[in-house]
Amino acid sequence: MALRGVSRHFQTRRHNTLAVDNISLSVNEGEFVCIVGPSGCGKSTLLNIVAGLDHPTGGQAVFDGRRIEKPGRERIVVFQEPALYPWLNVRANVELGLKIASIRRSERKTLADRYISLVNLRRFEKAYVHELSGGMKQRAQLARALAVEPRMLLMDEPFAALDAQTRDVLQQEFQEITTRLRTTVIFVTHNVREAVILADRVVVMTPAPGRLKTEIAIPLPRPRGPDSHAVVDLAARVRAELQHDIYAAQAAEDSYAI
Repeated sequence: MALRGVSRHFQTRRHNTLAVDNISLSVNEGEFVCIVGPSGCGKSTLLNIVAGLDHPTGGQAVFDGRRIEKPGRERIVVFQEPALYPWLNVRANVELGLKIASIRRSERKTLADRYISLVNLRRFEKAYVHELSGGMKQRAQLARALAVEPRMLLMDEPFAALDAQTRDVLQQEFQEITTRLRTTVIFVTHNVREAVILADRVVVMTPAPGRLKTEIAIPLPRPRGPDSHAVVDLAARVRAELQHDIYAAQAAEDSYAI
């Protein structure tokens, strides 16, 4: 996947807002890339462009040599809030994308069971959404995304709404899943340590309009724990890159206000 000079303007009757500006970024097959940056810097906008849910006003997004113009089964989005249907049980939710893709019923069941097991929901395949905890809902959403066997997962802060303990558990489980499947992942997060735990590479964006500030390789073996010295040190490096721009932007706003 490649972004080539991607910019995105949003036009209203009164304003023309530049959300992201001239972003060029390549993600290799099987690579796990985390995008971090201040609130409002365009992280989710970039994810939507790669998903085909939005289009750049400048530059282009390319997947497998072809321009991205619409959503595709090879690029699946996992949102912060689990988009599960409450009238369906876990298995039916996981099978839904397969049903839309006209996969045979017997094959749907096989694939659903495989990925329900992979995300540790094997005893809950008949449970409904209201019977699941927040972590279980995210596991179910992840199983549904994985069941269609996409080449790329696009994840928009999927663990942000979870309590700290559940988030730590899912970070460890997700490391194991992505290491096993070698799925390409673009993962948006505000949590710097989460980015270092999960990613092969962390992309740091500037405050709005979002530009690519720097990329930091994470050459650590997996599994990675949140309290390992190497993770803490690299997280501090990423955080320093972020804080410099955040403080500079705040100082500029304060100066303008005066």
